[in-house]
Amino acid sequence: MQSSPRHPPLDPLTTGAIVLAVAAVSSSAPLIAFATAPALAIAFWRNLIATGVIAPWSLVRRRAEFRILASDAGRREGWYCVLSGVALAAHFATWMPSAQLTSVAAATALGATQPVWQGLIARWQGRRLPRTVWLGIGIAVSGAVLASGADIAVSGRAFAGDLLAVAGAIFIAGYTALGERARATLSTTTYTTICYSVCAAVLLVICLAGGVPLGGYDSDTWLVILALVAGAQLLGHSMFNYALRRVSATTVSVLILLEVPGAALLGWLWLGQLPQPLALSGLGVLLAGTVVVVLGGARARRPQPVPLPGEVGPPPRGRAGPPA
Repeated sequence: MQSSPRHPPLDPLTTGAIVLAVAAVSSSAPLIAFATAPALAIAFWRNLIATGVIAPWSLVRRRAEFRILASDAGRREGWYCVLSGVALAAHFATWMPSAQLTSVAAATALGATQPVWQGLIARWQGRRLPRTVWLGIGIAVSGAVLASGADIAVSGRAFAGDLLAVAGAIFIAGYTALGERARATLSTTTYTTICYSVCAAVLLVICLAGGVPLGGYDSDTWLVILALVAGAQLLGHSMFNYALRRVSATTVSVLILLEVPGAALLGWLWLGQLPQPLALSGLGVLLAGTVVVVLGGARARRPQPVPLPGEVGPPPRGRAGPPA
C-alpha cells in the first residue's frame, strides 16, 4: 500500500495564507445567515463574481497553462479542475442552505466533519495515514461538535439543515482531494478560474431549474454577497487552494476546523447566537486535535510538485516556487 505524500516544510508565505484563509471563511456562515437572498443564489453570485475577478489575470499571465490544458497532454488535469468545480457546486448547494436552516454554530460544526470524509478518501486512494493523524482527526471533530454549543436540533427545519451541513462536508472533502491533484501541476489562478467558473455554471442551472430568483435584493444583501466574494471566496478558498501545493488535503481539512470558533464568535457578537458553556471546552479540544494532525501529517510522504510552465530549473532545496 502506498504511503502518504511528503510535503516540504511550511514557509512563512504559506503559513500566512492559511491564517488569512481561516479568518476569511469564519465570516461565511454568519453572512449567509444574515442575508435575505436564497442561499443558492448567493452561492451562484459569489462564484460568478470571483471568476470575473480572477479570470482576466489568469488568462493573461497563465496562457501557457491554458494551452496545455486544451491539449491531450493536459486533459487529465483539466478534468480534475472540472470535477472539482462540480464538487464545489454540490458543497455550496447543500452547506449554504444549512446555514439558513439551522444555527451558525451547528452548520459550521457539522460542516467541519470534512476531515473524516477526507481521511476516507485518502484511504480509498491507497494512502496509509499515520495513526496520530487519525487520532487527531477524531479529537478535532469531537471538539468541533462540542464547540457548536448545541445538541441535534429537534425541529424539522433545523434537522434538515443538519443533514445538509453533513452532505456539504462530504462534497467539500471531494473538492479538496480533487484540488490537491490539480494543484500538483497548475497555478492557483488557473485552477481557481476553471473551478469557480464551472461551479457558477452548475449553480446557474440549478437556480434556473428551481426557479430561484437571482435579483431584486436589497442593498444589504448585495453587500453581503460582495463580502463573501472578497472574504470567504477570494481570501478563503483561494488561499487554501494555494496552500494545497505545500500542505496535504487532510491537513488543510483539519485547519479549516478553526473556522468553527471564529464563526461561533461572529454569530454571538453579530447575530446574538450566544454559544453555550459546552462550546468553550470544545474549542480547546478542537485546537488540540488540530495540533495533533498537523504534527502527525508533517511525517507523511508526498512526491515534490513539478515545475509550472515558464519556471526555469527545479525549485531550490526541493521546494516549489509559489505560483502567482
